[in-house]
Amino acid sequence: MLFGRTQTWLIVGLGNPGTKYQNTRHNIGQIALDALAGDGKFEKHKSGMLVCSKKLSDKKLLLAKSTGFMNETGNPASALAKFFKVLPENVIVVHDELDLPFGKLRIKLGGSDNGHNGLKSMTTHFGADYYRVRLGIGRPTNKMNPADFVLQKFTTAENKLLMDFSITAAQAIETLILDGLAKAQTNFND
Repeated sequence: MLFGRTQTWLIVGLGNPGTKYQNTRHNIGQIALDALAGDGKFEKHKSGMLVCSKKLSDKKLLLAKSTGFMNETGNPASALAKFFKVLPENVIVVHDELDLPFGKLRIKLGGSDNGHNGLKSMTTHFGADYYRVRLGIGRPTNKMNPADFVLQKFTTAENKLLMDFSITAAQAIETLILDGLAKAQTNFND
């Protein structure tokens, strides 16, 4: 569905496909998108993304999850943005962040990929100046490799807080779109 002159935003939740990766720390971006979608349904788009369309005030939101692996998200996300004529300044990527404790979030514009393969893929196709909603997952407390840690399921304690955290992330995204970066940072950055 083409939205005409209404401002359209593309919100990409990073994650990996399949039940093996469901409810893992690396998929928290997609979990937050589910909270933002509410009762909306994700459907396969020819770009290769699962897409849920939502209206927010006078804005149209395209919530998108890749059907491929995180390190390949940029290509289908770029195809989706081109199809719906989404301006680069209206792209938001929601992703896991090792450098924030679980339950904390930060919103920013631009930056490096900091070794995150999903961000690296997005930057390859969009440049670095897109919005990022960084959802804290913390770092492993033992000597576990961070690459293994992000692919683990949430702990029982984290699972109890995950729904509230996802709802907060959804509210932060809505504030970013409706009220701008400064207000979203003031209200939600920890």
